[in-house]
Amino acid sequence: MKKHIVLSIAAIGFISAGSLHAADSLEGMFSEGKVIGQIREFSISRSVERSAGTDYTRNANAIGGYLKYETADFSGLSFGAAFYTTNGFLNDSDKTDYTEVDPTLLGENNENYSMLGEAFVQYKVANSTLKIGRQKLDTPMLGSDDARMLPNLFEAYVLTNKDIANTTLTLAHVTKFAQGTFGRAYGAGGILGSTAGYSSWDASNQVGEFKNMGTYAVNKSTDGVSVISATHAINKNLKVQLWDYYAHDIMNILYGQVDASWSCLLTDAVKPSLSVQVIKEDDIGDELLGKIDSTYWAAKFNAKIQNFTASLAYSQTGKNSATEAARENAITSVWGGMPAFTQGMVTRHMFLAGTDAYKIALSYNFKDLGANVAATIYYTNFDMAQNNGYTYDDASESGFDVIYNPSIVKNLQLRVRANYADDFNVNAAGATTGWDEYRFIANYNF
Repeated sequence: MKKHIVLSIAAIGFISAGSLHAADSLEGMFSEGKVIGQIREFSISRSVERSAGTDYTRNANAIGGYLKYETADFSGLSFGAAFYTTNGFLNDSDKTDYTEVDPTLLGENNENYSMLGEAFVQYKVANSTLKIGRQKLDTPMLGSDDARMLPNLFEAYVLTNKDIANTTLTLAHVTKFAQGTFGRAYGAGGILGSTAGYSSWDASNQVGEFKNMGTYAVNKSTDGVSVISATHAINKNLKVQLWDYYAHDIMNILYGQVDASWSCLLTDAVKPSLSVQVIKEDDIGDELLGKIDSTYWAAKFNAKIQNFTASLAYSQTGKNSATEAARENAITSVWGGMPAFTQGMVTRHMFLAGTDAYKIALSYNFKDLGANVAATIYYTNFDMAQNNGYTYDDASESGFDVIYNPSIVKNLQLRVRANYADDFNVNAAGATTGWDEYRFIANYNF
């Protein structure tokens, strides 16, 4: 803990010192620094329908965002810090009643919270960059998952290199994880939480605080997660990437993806592409999440015709036998990573063991009609196998997403989203849970 406090104070100290006592060469480092940020307003309403008759509607509203300052680099050296905050308004007075107030916009017990989410030192030399400290990461199995008010954040040492043409090599060690607000959707975690991107034991009360990677995931301290990856563009139409995540005493995760595009033989108006992804997980060391021997694969085909895009994706996760634990063949993702082609807006059952899933999506950009609007509709189906540890029957989700960037206010984005979950959970007695959910988001970037 002391190390991270010192790191945060050091980053702020450099900013202050630069403006007060910098020499001429350092003065430019700070005077040419940049301030960026985002103001976000988020409103959500979910009407839950249960066949047992305990229906309810919960709502929540919050405003917040982040403010970030990063110096210009001086001889390759730079510093940065970012402050994050979320604050509820017009919410029910009983904030801890989650049938009244949605838990995904705020902190523990639906309280407001603020944090120093980024505080880093960065050094660039030639084609290499080293970034140390609190930072935002977006990799396949460690990700910000910025789906509600505040994203997931990490404390890490990250080295990237681009000496090889069209190739990015990454070597990293991640020590801490600060869960964002969305993870609170998964409550006590369990098999649903740990396959949907969050803690296996407590996703409600670990929000907004940097925790040891193992403590967050399994309630036992570990040496963190070591990462190595290579991403290579073979040509403009073919890209490959391979990632290895060694989560000490928990599991090893291999992630691979290939993206290909080509010219249509019949017409230049159609631009097809195909992506394939594979995840392989195995328990290691002390096996703190138990035995894991899981495999997932997926493929997605896109066809773009001018401003219209149609996509079809399919995925499959290995099945459990009657004697295997629910997590043994499931894909465990406990640090925000959610790369699956077949995930819904909310439903992430594709990582539960024995799930065959498909997703159809249609998108259209109205820019040529004079409106800066992009709209998407989708349908996702999850064919669930027995012994998955969560639901006893199939599930599905449909929805839409509309994004509008008004020209009258530069840098403002307005977004309306909805999802309709059918049989999200079916228990042993056949009782079902589903919902209709609507979201309104306003983002102003500066």
